[in-house]
Amino acid sequence: MEGISQDCLFLQRIAGVLKEEKFTLIDIGCSLGIDQLWRLYGDRLRAVAFDPNIEECARLSARETNPGVKYVAAFVGLRPDHPFARQKIGKPHWGNNPWTRLSVSRTFQIRQKEIENLSSEEKTRINAWTQTQLADANQPIYLADFLLRNDINDIDFIKLDVDGPDFEILHSLEDVFATAQVIAVGMEVNFFGSAAETDHTFHNTDRFLRNKGFGLFQLTARRYSVAALPSRYLWAEPCQSEFGRPVQGDALYVRDICDPAHADFAATLSSEKLLKAASIFGAFQLPDCAAEILLKFREKLVGKCDVETLLDILAAQVQQSAESVLKYKEYIAAFERDKDIFYRLRHRPQSTVRRALGFLKAFYRNQIRGRLF
Repeated sequence: MEGISQDCLFLQRIAGVLKEEKFTLIDIGCSLGIDQLWRLYGDRLRAVAFDPNIEECARLSARETNPGVKYVAAFVGLRPDHPFARQKIGKPHWGNNPWTRLSVSRTFQIRQKEIENLSSEEKTRINAWTQTQLADANQPIYLADFLLRNDINDIDFIKLDVDGPDFEILHSLEDVFATAQVIAVGMEVNFFGSAAETDHTFHNTDRFLRNKGFGLFQLTARRYSVAALPSRYLWAEPCQSEFGRPVQGDALYVRDICDPAHADFAATLSSEKLLKAASIFGAFQLPDCAAEILLKFREKLVGKCDVETLLDILAAQVQQSAESVLKYKEYIAAFERDKDIFYRLRHRPQSTVRRALGFLKAFYRNQIRGRLF
């Protein structure tokens, strides 16, 4: 996923506090492996990762060293008798798809002969996974049933990116969000599509997850040029480009447990679950939201961690370019004194601004008088 912080010291400290508590990740669309971020939980990480690419799952399983991480070669789907599945019968995953008009699509056409001769791993790396050996699409896994069979009743993070039925899979999890106390969902969203309620579009995804108690905390955009005037690609392979329309992005949805509107849900969370929620915020460049959790639930966290030390780590995370790093209390005190460090335009005291505005007002007032008299 995009948007992960380069400074993960806060998450590492939280991982050390968890002791026997597990951090549970469900990764749907795990080609090339789970994000390295989650490895920082060490042996506290429990992950189940799904992908239809049979060879890729075998490769990942062979090199996996954490016994708590499992790979499952299968499509993930929605039961055909589900109301949303019935609503979507005969409809595509999205309407108005611009893919065939994009320069990246044209590049894939130009390279098709070359792609056919690539290994399964190489095809996976350039997102040509549909040309690999895939699991039987007619025998998908239904996640709610899978989680129940494997006694997974507590989930912290769900990552979803399957290039198609993502919105269907979200619907298959609607009961799981509450029963498993899911804290966050990270998924690929589409900025194209029709107005149909069944399309996998950003606006439909956003509405659905907000109805389930999640708020949008991060959103990226990947631009793709059209073949009529191709842009230079950002990387060494055909992918997103320097200019073009925003086609897709990664969205991070998290339970806003500090919002009074979600107080009932927050009250059901253990101190470990609260700390894991804070760690997710810290890992995705949202140290302010992590600090808010530590402050709001300080009394519940006493005895589990040193809140002041964790706050100092978060304060340091936002001062990476500072000449001298302030402790959390010092940082807040500086903010309360309206210090220059909180402004991009520094050394411009308010009194100087007032004097400049007063001079301009007097100047234009005199100009008007000169014209009138």
